[in-house]
Amino acid sequence: DLVESGAGLVRPGGSLRLSCAAPELRLDNFAIGWFRQAPGKERERVSCISSSYIAYYSDSVAGRFTITRDNAKSTASLEMNILKPEDTAIYYCVVHSSPQCSGGIGSWGQGTQVTVSS
Repeated sequence: DLVESGAGLVRPGGSLRLSCAAPELRLDNFAIGWFRQAPGKERERVSCISSSYIAYYSDSVAGRFTITRDNAKSTASLEMNILKPEDTAIYYCVVHSSPQCSGGIGSWGQGTQVTVSS
């Protein structure tokens, strides 16, 4: 199972760090990613990092978000800076079923709420 943390309410321009732990998985050979879903909108992929540490970002977050992974700890993080109200959503950590971000998704986290509001 994937366990997310770091939910919170932050003002526009602020920062949050989301974490994803997979204590029962070895993540070395799998890509890890983050999706989000805002109210009334479709779920979208935000970021992904392959097993070889190649990172992908959606256009909406590129330059503001940073994804990292720590295989030794079976964790991944999403550092979110210069947050905007449109970043408000439930964020989901995922583990892909392959080393590449283009592979299918094997596991989903339960989701964690991020709210950006003044």
